[in-house]
This record gives sequence, structure tokens and C-alpha cells, in this order.
Amino acid sequence: MPKRGSKIAKPKLTQLAGHGDRASMATCAAHYLEWLLVKNFSPRTVENRESYLAFFIAWCEQRSLLYPQEVTKPILERYQRHLFHMRRPDGRPLSFRAQHSRLVPLRGYFKWLTRQNVLLYNPASELELPKLEHRLPRHVLTLSEAETVMNLPDVREVMGVRDRALLETFYSTGMRRSELMNLAVFDLDTERGTILIRQGKGKKDRMVPVGERAAAWIDKYLYEARPQLLAGPDEGVLFLTSMGESFTPNRLTQLVRNYVKAAELGKSGSCHLFRHTAATLMLEGGADIRYIQAMLGHAELSTTQIYTQVSIRKLQQVHRATHPGATLARSSAQPAGKDEVRDPEAERVVLFTLLAAESESEDEGAERDERERDGGVREEES
Repeated sequence: MPKRGSKIAKPKLTQLAGHGDRASMATCAAHYLEWLLVKNFSPRTVENRESYLAFFIAWCEQRSLLYPQEVTKPILERYQRHLFHMRRPDGRPLSFRAQHSRLVPLRGYFKWLTRQNVLLYNPASELELPKLEHRLPRHVLTLSEAETVMNLPDVREVMGVRDRALLETFYSTGMRRSELMNLAVFDLDTERGTILIRQGKGKKDRMVPVGERAAAWIDKYLYEARPQLLAGPDEGVLFLTSMGESFTPNRLTQLVRNYVKAAELGKSGSCHLFRHTAATLMLEGGADIRYIQAMLGHAELSTTQIYTQVSIRKLQQVHRATHPGATLARSSAQPAGKDEVRDPEAERVVLFTLLAAESESEDEGAERDERERDGGVREEES
């Protein structure tokens, strides 16, 4: 186990001992990564898998395991325990999501080796991945907090106009950092109030609405600030740095984080903070979760459903209106509507029926999870 404070090495496939051997794990991994590119996997996915595969292969070479045929299921399980005990430079362990991310490429790699007849069987086919926690966003801005951040840029200056337009775009559309970085001038249609996001996550295009206020600030940036930021040929990138170049991920993250920190809200975050905020405020405003899913570009509705747990304003309203201990002074019950005839006994029966059905569903879900653990976990394709 690495000592506390030691850095986690990030080897490259070309630096590994067995790279020159055509049958070695390193050379096979290079062919696997080439196959991913041929199958149109994103360069970022391929880069991540190369990093994680190289780390695993370096770990194997330290134990004199140079060829795929030498890797067995017990060895993969030993590597999984190694990840569990690994420590970051600050002494913190790898999160279970980080361990999961390092193991998924191994499943894909050995599955490919089996299909290519390099291996007779797949040693990773029954490897059980760590169970992932379903975490809620750490911080979400309220309406007033979001407005506080929006008003921070000094719009009397060129950079302030750009920053205000950039923040408004994040806040209005809830798009990802990489999607905003790749926005082009011609992707924006302020008359129709839309922005076309090209090749978002999963290489999918989607059209998202942009609010009138955000569109107005973008127009102001386009006509007043962007021409002054241009340096050299115009490549059509919407948001430019002070050097006239497109943003890098780290630079954009630092820019937004500085504004959130300067607002002194007691909350931290960067670009994704506004994605969480946009989804939560829309949900609190009554938006259907399916429309939020389409706007955020989530492939699965389950990804969007975390915001139903973050948005508790409606639940608080019902709690205050119905729970006897919700307020210091309990107000008299509000009369039912003219056309509404309530039957408390019938409502009680319906509620107990729903609770019983939910209990049965949880029991079935537990049985299903047990069967999945026994049968192996489906490979995650990213």
C-alpha cells in the first residue's frame, strides 16, 4: 500500500516493459484502444481507459504478470483490494466511484480479448464491481443566491460583460462545462430563444431553450465585448479568453469558482453548481421531470430524478399544511374546495394500500439485487 503523502503514478502504455512484445498486455491494450476509436468512442473515454489500463498493467508487471493469459479472477480480485486500500497524496482513500471507474475498463478490455480469441475465457466476466452510492448534489443555489452571483461581474468592463453572459448561459440552460466551451456563435438563435448543443455527452446533439435575460446578455457580449477579445482569425468560438482563445476546462472552472467564492454564500462549486441549480429551480417551479431530462441531456430518467430529492419546497409546503407539529402555532384547517368532498377513511385506505405496495416493491427489489449480485453486473458502457 502506498505511503501517506506519496503520489499515485500515472504510467503510459508506451512506458511499460512489455510494450514491444506483440503478445503482452500493454501491446494488446494499445490495439484495444485503437478498436475503441474505430467504434467511434469519444477521445476522452479512450484517454481515461488508457490511463486506467496502464495503471493496472503496471501493477501486473510489478508482480511479473506480462501476458493476458496469466491474469485470473483471483488476481483481478486482488487488484480490486489494492484499489480499496490505495491512498491519495493527502491520505484519503479512493472513493467507491473512483474504484468503479478503474475496474470498468478492465471488464471491457478482457471481454474484447476473449472476442478476439486471445483468451479462451473472460476472467473479468464475474468480477463484482463496488456498489455505487447515490449521492445528492452537495450544494444547490437558491434563487436569491443565484442572483447574487449573477450580479458580481463588473459589466462596465469587457471581461465583466463576457463573464455575466457566460454565467447567465450556465444558469439559464444548465449545460455542461464542455458543452459551453464548444459553443459556436452560429449555435445561438436569440430570436427563437434556443441554443444548439452539438456533440454533447454521448455524441448527441440537442436543442435547449435560453431565457430572454441570458439571450440579451449574450447579444451584448457578441456586439460589445467579443470583437475586442478576438485575436487573429475568428474560428467562431462563442466565449473567448482574454487572449482571444477558447477556454480550457480548468480555466473555465476556476473562473466560475472565483465568482461563487466571492459571493460569500457559504457554498462552494463551479460550473456544475449552476446545472444543479437550474434543474432544481425548474422542478420547484412545476416543470415536468421529463422536460428537465431533455434539457439536461440525460440518457436515463433515473439520472434526473436526483433533483426530485433535492427539491423539497413542495414537500415542505405540504408538511407545514398537514403535520400537527410543523409550526409553532397550528392554524385552523383550511376548508375543502366547493367541488371537493373529502373522505378521510377512503384516503387512509388508499395511503395504506400504497405503502403496502411500496413495501412489496422494496422486497422484490432486494431479491432482484441479490440475483444481480449472483449473476454478475452488467458492463457499463461510457
